[in-house]
Amino acid sequence: MTQERLTLGRQGEEAAARYLQSQGMKIVERNLRTPVGEIDLVVKNKRILAFVEVKTRRGSAFGSPGEAVGPRKQRQIVQTAKWYLNDKPHKGLQPRFDVIAITVSGESFQVEHIPDAFEA
Repeated sequence: MTQERLTLGRQGEEAAARYLQSQGMKIVERNLRTPVGEIDLVVKNKRILAFVEVKTRRGSAFGSPGEAVGPRKQRQIVQTAKWYLNDKPHKGLQPRFDVIAITVSGESFQVEHIPDAFEA
């Protein structure tokens, strides 16, 4: 599938996945859907299991992409992570909540990774 055919959100998720893999992280889940919500990426790195929300925007007219992950979205991500961990326990791994904010300018993607962006 070409970049042109992907939606902006999917392009951002692909860019985020490539970035995280370049940082040595392993993708465990993509577009995780549960009865209580959805999480874009679940990644593992050493003893961390990170639940990653990806926000992609063209420019910053409506604020930075990371600002779109407000308290309501954070609660939904936490609930989804709890459901996932109850269903598929990952013993010995510390859960963490990350945000990847991507700003698209032309063909370039500026990736900002915010590890431990919020707490449960």
